[in-house]
Amino acid sequence: MASAAVHLHEKNTKKKTAVKTILVLKHLVIKHPLQNRWALWFYKNDKSKMWQDNLRLITKFDTVEDFWALYNNIQQPSKLSSGCDYSMFKDGIEPMWEDHSNKCGGRWLITLSKQQRHTELDRFWLETLLCLIGECFGAFSRDVCGAVINVRAKGDKIAIWTTNTENGEAVTYIGRKYKEELGLPAKLVIGYQAHADTATKSNSLTKNKFIV
Repeated sequence: MASAAVHLHEKNTKKKTAVKTILVLKHLVIKHPLQNRWALWFYKNDKSKMWQDNLRLITKFDTVEDFWALYNNIQQPSKLSSGCDYSMFKDGIEPMWEDHSNKCGGRWLITLSKQQRHTELDRFWLETLLCLIGECFGAFSRDVCGAVINVRAKGDKIAIWTTNTENGEAVTYIGRKYKEELGLPAKLVIGYQAHADTATKSNSLTKNKFIV
């Protein structure tokens, strides 16, 4: 009986030790916080609904690990059907012109050809997201609101939105840095459009406020 009691005591001690080890390991798994909390939105065009009813919040995240967990479990833009958008914005900013953080701002716009959907669209979008969560625009990252990708039959678009078109120094720095991060050739010109101009345009072309 005594030996059985000792054996049982040793077994319980091992179980307690194993549990403690698991708890310690869980405590050591520390996630890496991002400077900002971000929200990912999805838009699917349904003409029977109002625009805002087609926009859906997927989730919010504020760590590197949670970003990759999200990114690795959603469809790549190149696999989306025409008329769909992804938008990633700082928490508290909705992906629409009317939002208070966007209404005086604009966007750096990258337009891709149909062929680029299969070669560069996904890479450009990932690089765009990494620019945002990595705060790659330095002190001017505070001017960044978010980014949008539009998947369209005529050609896809990716844009970084900023909060104030009048802050020319921030806007031009963001544009140059963004172009550099995407690895775009120096001779390729990209333009920055004010949301106010885009919203009131009378044709398919919106005048660029800045170019890089």
